[in-house]
Amino acid sequence: MARLFDLFRESLRGEEQDYTSMGVRRAIVLLSIPMILEMGMEALFALVDTYFVSKLGVVGTATITLTETCLVPVYSIAWGLGMGITAVVARRTGEKDRDGTRAAAGQALLVALACGLLLAVPAVVFAGPLLRMMGAAPDVLVVAVPYARLMFASNLVVTLLFALNAVFRGAGNPGIALRTLALANGINIVLDPLFIFGIGFFPELGVQGAAVATTIGRSCGVLYLCWNFFRKEGSLAVALPDLRPVRGVIMGILKVSLGGVGQFLIASLSWVFLVRIVADFGTEAVGGYGVAVRIIIVALLPAWGMANAAATLVGQNLGAGQPDRAQRSAWLCGHYNMVFMVLVTVLFWAAAPWIASFFDQGPEADGHTILAMRVISLGYFFYGYGMVLSQALNGAGDSLTPTWLNVICFWAMEIPMAYLLAITFGLGPLGVFASVAICESVLAILSAVVFQRGRWKQVKV
Repeated sequence: MARLFDLFRESLRGEEQDYTSMGVRRAIVLLSIPMILEMGMEALFALVDTYFVSKLGVVGTATITLTETCLVPVYSIAWGLGMGITAVVARRTGEKDRDGTRAAAGQALLVALACGLLLAVPAVVFAGPLLRMMGAAPDVLVVAVPYARLMFASNLVVTLLFALNAVFRGAGNPGIALRTLALANGINIVLDPLFIFGIGFFPELGVQGAAVATTIGRSCGVLYLCWNFFRKEGSLAVALPDLRPVRGVIMGILKVSLGGVGQFLIASLSWVFLVRIVADFGTEAVGGYGVAVRIIIVALLPAWGMANAAATLVGQNLGAGQPDRAQRSAWLCGHYNMVFMVLVTVLFWAAAPWIASFFDQGPEADGHTILAMRVISLGYFFYGYGMVLSQALNGAGDSLTPTWLNVICFWAMEIPMAYLLAITFGLGPLGVFASVAICESVLAILSAVVFQRGRWKQVKV
C-alpha cells in the first residue's frame, strides 16, 4: 500500500521522466493518474450544475441539456485546439528550446483569444434561434435564453482554459492544469447552491445561477493559469515580446489542431442530432437523456485520461525507435480501460435507479435516465478499447484515420440508425440509446483492426 501511495505522489509531482525506458506498466500509471484526475475534474462542472438545477424541475435540466448541446461544437474546437497546442509546445520543450517554448505559448494565447471571441459573439446574438432550432418548448425557452446567453458569452473563458491547460501539459507541468480545474470546480460547487437558491445575501437566480457560478469558477481558473503563465519565476515566464504575432508559429499550431478539431466536431455534431431526435419525444425525454449523459461523462472523461496516456506513450516510443513497445503500451492501456468500463457497466445496471434518484426530475424523466444509462453502457466493453486505440493512432501522428472512422460510424451509421429506430420503427428514445451503443462498438472494432495492421508505425511527424 505504501508503494502504491508513493507512486501516486510521484505521478502528481510532475517531475521529468523518461517514459520510454522505464517499465511499461509503471509508465502507464505515472502518466495516466494526473490525466484521469484532470478529466474527472472537467466532468464535475456539468454534473454539479445538473444536480442542483434538477431540484428546480425538468425544465431546468432540459435547459442545461439543450444549452450544453449547443456548446458541444465549442468544446470540440477547444479540445482540438488544445491537442495542437500541446503537440507544438511539447516539441519545443523536448528540443530544450526555451525561447521557442515561450513563443509557442504566447502564440497559443493569441489563437485562443481570437477563437474564443469568434465563438462567443455570434452565439450570444443568436441564442434564441439556436435553442428553437434544437426543439426547445416555449416554457423551456423562457428559462433557457438568459441562461444560454451567459454560457455562450463564457466561450472565451472556456477556450482560454482549455488552451492554457494544454500549454502547461505540453511544457511537462500537468500538475498546474490539475490544480486549475480543482480550483475552478471548488468555486463552482460552493457558488452553485448560493446563486441558484438565493442562500443568505446571494440573489435567487434559479437556473441562471448555475451559469453565473460556472462562469465565475472557470474565470478564476483562467486567472490562476495566467498568473503561472506570466510570472517570472514560473516554468514558462512568458513576456510581452512573446505575444507579438508570429505567422509561422500560429500556422503550425492551427495545422496540427485541424485533425483534432475535425475528429471532435464529427463526434460532437452527431450528439447534437441525437438530442434533436430525442426532443421530438418531449421535455421529459430531453431532461432525462441530458442527466444520463452527464452521469456517463463522469465515467468517460477519466477513461479518456487513460486514452491520452496511451497517445503520449505511443508518440514517445515511436520517437525513441521502439514501435513494438509503443504497440504493447497501447494494448495494455486498452485492457486496463476495458476492465474499468465493464465495472462501470455493472454499476450502471445495478444502481441506475438509485443514481437517477439524486436528480429527482420526476418518474418519467428518471425513467429515461435509467434506460439511457443501461442501454448505452452495453457498448462499454468494446468502447474501453476503442477510445484508447483511436487516441493511440493520434499519438502516432495518424489523425486522418480516426477522422474517417468517426465520419463512417457517427454520421453514416449512428444518426440514420437513431432516426430509423426511434421514429420509423417507433422505439422512441430507446432507439437513440441503442444506436449509440451499437455504433460505438463498431467504431471500437474498426479502430482495433486498423491499429493491429500497424501502418501507423510508419507515419512521419
